[in-house]
Amino acid sequence: MKAVLFHNHGGPEVLEYSDYPTPDPMPGHVQVRLRAAALNRADLWVREGWPGLKLDYPHIPGADGAGEVSSLGEGVSDLKIGDRVVINSSISCGACSLCLDGMDNLCRDWHLLGETIRGTYAEYVVIPAINLLPLPDTMDYEEAAAASLVFHTAWHSLITRGRLEADESVLVIGASGGVNTASIQVAKYIGAKVYVVGSSPEKLALAESLGADVLIDRSQEDNWSKAVFLATERQGVDVVVDNVGAGTMPLSLRTTRKGGRILTVGNTGGAKFEIDNRYIFGKHLSVLGSTMGTHTDFATVMELIFDGKLKPVIDRQYPLKEAAAAQERLAAGEQMGKITLAI
Repeated sequence: MKAVLFHNHGGPEVLEYSDYPTPDPMPGHVQVRLRAAALNRADLWVREGWPGLKLDYPHIPGADGAGEVSSLGEGVSDLKIGDRVVINSSISCGACSLCLDGMDNLCRDWHLLGETIRGTYAEYVVIPAINLLPLPDTMDYEEAAAASLVFHTAWHSLITRGRLEADESVLVIGASGGVNTASIQVAKYIGAKVYVVGSSPEKLALAESLGADVLIDRSQEDNWSKAVFLATERQGVDVVVDNVGAGTMPLSLRTTRKGGRILTVGNTGGAKFEIDNRYIFGKHLSVLGSTMGTHTDFATVMELIFDGKLKPVIDRQYPLKEAAAAQERLAAGEQMGKITLAI
């Protein structure tokens, strides 16, 4: 099969479009002929590497994917060859006590597809059967791949972890990324009031088209936390979605109302920062970490995608062999939604 892979960490130049042996399905697993994949920031971090990350080289990145079942492993009976499917990239063992209790994203042997195991920048991938969801005929592969990880993340963080309710307010930090565009839509679907901080009028216009109620341009506001505070009549918001980390978390603490929740779902701006703890104990704040979600979360939010109640925002599609250029666009922060790969 053709795949995009790398043998050592580095910049986009380490990515190679090359031949790689087509994987065969193990018992309980399914081989999928991929038709589309989508990019995530994790793809960049894995390629660049971090202390302690151990990969089986050559490594194939990519978490998101959709395609057709092409081969079945022993014991798989609920899928058949030719079925159109989308991938849940949160891989768990299915046997530990947490998995058996329905908390599979807390599995003791958890993996993100494309992070520590080979992923979807390829013509074929092998996935546990439980991680595949049948696609309706009305859903194309690109949209399914673009939706899967970001809406899974947004639903689990806002609904399962954050317990967002209809009469509450949400601040989404960032206007155009995959998780942010998904979070805006999930919050509006629940009935919350959505505030968005964005870096440009163009990105804020995208957020507004998705239903955002209050737009704050941080390129025009020296202190966007103060702008949010004033926009909420000096109350602050009930929930903050922060996937930036360094540079925004101190401001997120200031914009949250007493008794509010901060959902930290990533660190695109950096993982280390100082926290003024007076905001946390003085305002009775809850800081909730959230990564991916459960199988139940995935099935729930993807059903809303299939029904057209939520919709992925797609920025641009590249052919698989141009994955390096696609990653360069993602790294530059130019995208307006998800970047996808046609396979």
